[in-house]
Amino acid sequence: MPRPQKSRRICCYPDYWSFAPDQDKAKDMVIMMLDEFETIRLIDYFGKTHEQCAVEMNVARTTVTAIYDTARKKLAQALVEGKRIVISGGNYTLDNTISEKITQKGSTIMRIAVTYENGLIF
Repeated sequence: MPRPQKSRRICCYPDYWSFAPDQDKAKDMVIMMLDEFETIRLIDYFGKTHEQCAVEMNVARTTVTAIYDTARKKLAQALVEGKRIVISGGNYTLDNTISEKITQKGSTIMRIAVTYENGLIF
């Protein structure tokens, strides 16, 4: 019996969930998982190494390499064959470190509430 798959940590959801050729005659589609999208974002867009990507996603470097290879094959297939790319699914957890940093309050951190409207602080 195989080991259960470990959840991959992603930082946020993508702004765009699908991409299609200009002609939009694409009936076939390629489904890219959110963890595959995250590896493309971290490695190709931000220029991180596989090791850095693995640390951010909380998985092994070899796992990142495998995810990255499948993501690149899917991108190549969509580009060459003119298929629609749809981003959905996967085994992932959403990274909440930003909200954790905001909610943590120590003895040296002060919060001030201010009113804010139309770009002006009152």
